[in-house]
Amino acid sequence: MKYPLVFIPGMMCDSRLFQPQINEFSKQYLVCITPASHSNSIEKISFEILSQLPKKFILIGLSMGGILAMEIIKKVPERVMKIVLMDTNFKSETSEIKSKRIPQINLVNEGKLEAVMKKQILQNYLIKNKNNQQILELCLKMAKDLGKEIFINQSKALTTRQNYKETLKNINVPSLIICGRYDRLCPIDVHREMESLIQNSTLEIIPNAAHLPTLEQPAYVNKILGKWLLQ
Repeated sequence: MKYPLVFIPGMMCDSRLFQPQINEFSKQYLVCITPASHSNSIEKISFEILSQLPKKFILIGLSMGGILAMEIIKKVPERVMKIVLMDTNFKSETSEIKSKRIPQINLVNEGKLEAVMKKQILQNYLIKNKNNQQILELCLKMAKDLGKEIFINQSKALTTRQNYKETLKNINVPSLIICGRYDRLCPIDVHREMESLIQNSTLEIIPNAAHLPTLEQPAYVNKILGKWLLQ
């Protein structure tokens, strides 16, 4: 049986983060994309997502979407048939990152969302490469379309998130872990830890990609995901 694919985008992203995957897999699967939430905690957002999902599904989350996927499988493990965790982090937020969020929120409240995204966030998303300009522009457009309220609430949700080590240990469904080789936000070492914690998991490292391999190396990601889904 082919279960629906549920894609959960990362911070300040929408369905366009997964557009190459949606185009490919909607030919064979029912595809669901979770919309951005106005709630300010991972727990509340996960409840909102669950209220919109089919009874059983395959979860695919990138970055903040991966954190939400971990929260969902913690809540309703019986409904998750497979899980894909991409460029994400199972650990609580560090004090160093937390300390940066309040100034960012203050700037965004002053109407400087675009500046914060350009100077403080997007520069860490991709490999420094002229060919990535279109992806950067798309990320900026997604952020502007979602707006300041979503930015502030997502920032607060990430700041208060928990550690999912025990959740990962308890996962007993097929699990695929994907990481861009040059991801600076959620580095390979974290994903290797995740692989060691989750039984029946596979780690795939995407060459020539950083934090957004779905857009940086879409054909490569689609090939890996497609093959794994058929297992």
